Order: sequence, then structure tokens, then C-alpha cells
Amino acid sequence: AGTEHDTGLDILKLENIAAYFREVRKKYHAFEGQLKGYDSRILVAQVPGGMLTNLESQLKQQNAADKLDQVLAEIPRVREDLGFIPLVTPTSQIVGTQAVLNVLTGERYKTIAKETAGILKGEYGHTPVPVNAALQARVLEGAAPVTCRPADLLKPELAELEADVRRQAQEKGIQLA
Repeated sequence: AGTEHDTGLDILKLENIAAYFREVRKKYHAFEGQLKGYDSRILVAQVPGGMLTNLESQLKQQNAADKLDQVLAEIPRVREDLGFIPLVTPTSQIVGTQAVLNVLTGERYKTIAKETAGILKGEYGHTPVPVNAALQARVLEGAAPVTCRPADLLKPELAELEADVRRQAQEKGIQLA
């Protein structure tokens, strides 16, 4: 929006038109081929295309396939709460799962997924903008967020693993190079 490439089209109005034709297509589904076309809801929800099928699958497993539009509306809000984290694996699945939880429980963040808490704690690194401060405080429970490179908090393991391999090799009579 606001660039030389902006079409000036109202995406929400286009989505309303697409929603109408999704209902029409249901009536004629027996005549459709394998190619189902493009789903404009992924533009409105700002989700990668592959994420849509995962969401549909999650909702079907919960007998809540009818909640897809609510989940797609919730995704941009969750993404904003999580600092507009890029929607790439694994964060796209984390955002999608949290949106599903928010919709299915009927209350935003009644249940916070472990991975969502990880983003709020800083375990996935810095987000483009700060995360929702109230949610972050809730998951931190007085602790400090991770502000460094998260991998720097891991203790070195290589020397310990090398010693363990040498010990096991010696016990089993294996000559190491």
C-alpha cells in the first residue's frame, strides 16, 4: 500500500466477493477438477499458502472446520502480538496454532502454546517490533527475557560428547582414528 505498485484495490472487498464464490463453488464441487484456484483469504490473513492447508487440517481434527475464517482473522492479530515475526517455518506454525487456540477456546490467550511463550520470552531471537508487553510479562513471570543470541545460552557440549564417544569406543574395543 502506498507504493507505485499499489493497485488501489480494496483487498477486504475482494475477499467478500471471493467468499461469495466459495459458497457457489460448493454447489458445483462435483464438477471441479484438481486445481482449486487461489484463495484470497491468504492475502487478507497474510499467511503463506502452505499454512492454509495446515490450518484446515488442524481445524478438521478438532471438528471445527467452520472456524477457518475466524482463525484467518485472528492470525494478523497474533502476529502483531508476537512482534510481527516473519511467517516462515517454524514461526508460521506457531502463529497459526496460537490463532487456532484463541478461536477454539473462545478467549484470546486463555491457553498459550509453549512455542508462543518461547517467542514472547525471546527464545526465537529479536522480533521486528517489540512483542505485546502484557503477554510477555505474563509468560516471563518476573524473569528477564532473552536479549542475546539464544544459542549463546547453551552450554558447550562438544568436549563432553567427544569424551563419551572415546569412553564407549574403549569399552567396546573400537579403535578410533
